[in-house]
Amino acid sequence: MSLEVSPATIRVGWIGTGVMGSLMCGHLIAAGYRATVYNRTPAKAKALVDRGATLAQSPREVAEASDVVFTIVGYPADVREVTFGTHGTLAGASPGAMLIDMTTSEPALAVEIYQAAKQKGVRSVDAPVSGGDVGAREARLSLMVGGDAEDVAALMPLFQLLGKTIVHQGGPGAGQHTKMVNQILIASNMVGVCEALLYGFRAGLDLEKVLQSVSGGAAGSWSLSNLGPRIVAGRFEPGFFVEHFLKDMGIALAEARRLHLALPGLALAETLYRAVEAQGHGRDGTHALMLALARISNLEWPKSDTST
Repeated sequence: MSLEVSPATIRVGWIGTGVMGSLMCGHLIAAGYRATVYNRTPAKAKALVDRGATLAQSPREVAEASDVVFTIVGYPADVREVTFGTHGTLAGASPGAMLIDMTTSEPALAVEIYQAAKQKGVRSVDAPVSGGDVGAREARLSLMVGGDAEDVAALMPLFQLLGKTIVHQGGPGAGQHTKMVNQILIASNMVGVCEALLYGFRAGLDLEKVLQSVSGGAAGSWSLSNLGPRIVAGRFEPGFFVEHFLKDMGIALAEARRLHLALPGLALAETLYRAVEAQGHGRDGTHALMLALARISNLEWPKSDTST
């Protein structure tokens, strides 16, 4: 059975209204969708409620009031709780409803949710995203989608309000596997970005001029263009938390072991980010790696007055 997706035909649920989720749900509300939202800390949903969303008291209540339910929470354990818990989405979802998990989570959990949902006549799609707070704010995220082709096609009107690159990667769990590829790429790249800028700083260069020279050439990357200026300005507020990135790298390393792969670059990046967390920057942005690398070299990286 296909799902007709438009503001006039479906009700949207949204679970997880943090840095990314609040911005993403906001795009759906702006497009005219009726939204029911839930967050463990209700105050974090206030901005969406002020725009017309209804605040629910549990994930189950969200599902009971919605035809399509998005989740974007912190950890696989959170995904499991909001999906399978007594007050979870599967307990409240009606046959024909659609569950979309956008959390970066375990591929095997995505398959488990798909199978449990199917037994209840509910559809499930895993659709983790990349692009950080900038991509979420500008609706330019990359969505990596796993699930049945018919369901993914039906959801495209919603996905297109959230991102610019939307690719159906395959069956259940394929979106999560693709996100692991994404995070492995980012992990080593962030080490390179921070080390390069640290070198430039120690050599006495004007780092804003350095970014002008290198961002558009072969050394260019999303992290360099978007996070490089924040590093130079000493602003380390999160677009994506260090502690969540550590979770992602942990999943990728576990999957690599299962696949009998040696990924030394990823293992090194994970170790360096453990140092970032140990130094008290777990709730800063991933580019706070610079602070740990500077400390290793006994340098003090300048921070703005507003940075944590």
